[in-house]
Amino acid sequence: MLLVRRLASAYRAAFSGLAREVWLLALGAFVNRAGTMVLPFLSLYLTSRLGMSAVEAGRVLALYGVGSVLGSSLGGWLSDRLGAVRVQLLSLATTGFAFLVLGQTRGAWQVSLAVFFAATVADAFRPAMMVAIAHYSTAASRIRSFALIRLAANAGMAIGPAVGGLLAVHHYRWLFVGDAATCWAAGMLLALALGLPRSPVRRADIAGSHAGGDRSPFSDLPFLAFLVLIFLLASAFFQIWSTLPLDLRTTHRLSEPIIGGLLALSALLVVCFEMLLLRAIEHLEQLRVVGAGAALVGLGLGVLAFGGGLGTALIATLVWTLGEMLALPMSNAVVASRAPLRRTGAYMGAYTVAFSLAFVAAPVIGTAVFSRWGGTVLWPAIAVLGVLLGVGFSLLSKPLRASRR
Repeated sequence: MLLVRRLASAYRAAFSGLAREVWLLALGAFVNRAGTMVLPFLSLYLTSRLGMSAVEAGRVLALYGVGSVLGSSLGGWLSDRLGAVRVQLLSLATTGFAFLVLGQTRGAWQVSLAVFFAATVADAFRPAMMVAIAHYSTAASRIRSFALIRLAANAGMAIGPAVGGLLAVHHYRWLFVGDAATCWAAGMLLALALGLPRSPVRRADIAGSHAGGDRSPFSDLPFLAFLVLIFLLASAFFQIWSTLPLDLRTTHRLSEPIIGGLLALSALLVVCFEMLLLRAIEHLEQLRVVGAGAALVGLGLGVLAFGGGLGTALIATLVWTLGEMLALPMSNAVVASRAPLRRTGAYMGAYTVAFSLAFVAAPVIGTAVFSRWGGTVLWPAIAVLGVLLGVGFSLLSKPLRASRR
C-alpha cells in the first residue's frame, strides 16, 4: 500500500500546475491521434494493395515529407498571424477530407498528389499545437505541458495503430474513414471547448523566453546547428514509420496486427511513464538529455540487426521508446524557451520543418538501403548515427546557453 501511495503522489505531482487550456488541447490531441491509422500502414498499403515496390513506396512517402515541409512552414507562419487554435481547427477540418480522397485514389500520380496534399494540411497542425502549448503554459510548467500533449497523443496512438492493424486485415479503406472521422471529432471538440481565440500570451512566459526582439530562427546560428541535429535524429526516428514495418514483416515474419501492437506498446509506455520520468529529470541540462535520448533511439533500432522474431522486436521497441521519451519533449522545450516571444510560431515552424525534411529523406534512404543490403546494414548505421548525435547535442549545450545569455 505504501508503494501505491507513493506512486499516486508522484503522478499527482507530475500532473499538477498545468493550465486548463493545456488539458483541453491534450484532449483534442488524444482524439486526433486515436484515429492515426493511415500513416503507420501507408507503406504496407502502397506495396500490398496498390502493387508498388518498396522503392516506389519510399518515394511516395517522401512526397508526404515534402508536403509536411510546406505544411509545417505554413502552420507556423499562420499561427503568428491568425492564432494557433484557428490554424489547428482549419488543419483538422481539411485533413479529414484529404484522407477520404486519398483512400479513393488509385493511379501512381494521383496517389502521390493526394499524399502530398494530405501531408500539407495535416502537418500545419503540429507547429500550431506547439505554439498554443507554449503560450498557454508558464516557463516552469512548459516541459510537462509538452509532455502532457505527447502523453495524450501516445494514448491515442495506443489505440489507432492497433485498431488500424485489425481493420487492415478486413479492408484498408476503413483506415481512411477512421482517420477522417477522428480529425473532425477533434476539431469539433476544440471548437466547442476553446472557441476561436487568438493564442494569448501570459506574463509568466515573458520571464521564461526572449520577450524582446524579433530575430528570425534562420539568423540564429546555434539554433540552426540544433536544427541540423534534430533533422538527423528525426531521420533515424522516422525509420519506425517507413522501413521498420517492412523489416518486421519480411525479416522478422510478424503480421500487421503484431506490428500495430508493438507500435501501440511504445505509445502505452509513453503514456504510463514519460511524465514521471520528465518530472524526475527536468532539472537536468536539456540538450544533454536530448543527446542521451538520441543515442538510445539509434541503439534501440540497432538491436534489430541481431536476430529475428518477436523477442528482438520487443527489446528494440523498449529501448527506442525510452530514447523517444527523453529526446522529444525536451527538444520541444528547448525551442519554446529559445524563441523570441513574437516569433514563437516561426521558431516552432522551423523546428517542425526539420522533422518534415527528415520525412522526405528518411523513407527514400531507408527503403533504398533496406532493399539493397537489408537490415543488417541499415540498423547498425542508425545505431552509429544515434551515438554521434548524443555527442553532438552534448557539445551544442554550452554554445546554445552562452548565445542565449
